[in-house]
Amino acid sequence: MTATSLESITVADVMHRGVVTCSPTTRLATVAREMAAHRIHCVVVRRHDTDAVWGVVSDLDLVAAAALGAADDVAGAAAATPAVLVRTEDGLRRAMQLMAEHQVTHLVVVDHHGRPRGVISTLDVADALAA
Repeated sequence: MTATSLESITVADVMHRGVVTCSPTTRLATVAREMAAHRIHCVVVRRHDTDAVWGVVSDLDLVAAAALGAADDVAGAAAATPAVLVRTEDGLRRAMQLMAEHQVTHLVVVDHHGRPRGVISTLDVADALAA
C-alpha cells in the first residue's frame, strides 16, 4: 500500500458499523453473553446520566477479570481499556496513531455529535493494509 492510498482511506471506510453498549453497572456475565451473541471483541460502556462513552470492556478485560476471580464484577470495574475516540471522517493513519499512542486494539468511532457509530479494531486496520 502506498502512502498516498493510505491517506485516502477514512475510518468510515473500514470500521464496523453499529455499537453494542452497556452501562457501568452491567454484570460481566451479561457483557460476555453480548460479545458471544454478536461475535465481537468489545462492548462500549456508556454513562447513565449523559449517555456519553465512558469506557470499553474488551475480551481481554473479561479474561483478566475472570483470571483474577472477579468474573462477578460489573463493566465499570472491568473496563480497563480506555475509551479512545476517533471520528468517522478521520483518516486511517490517525486511527493507527491513536491505537499505537494509547496501546489499544479498539477505537470507538463517533460522529460529529460525539455519538458512537461503530468500532475500528487492529484487525480492521490489518485488512485495510492488506488490500
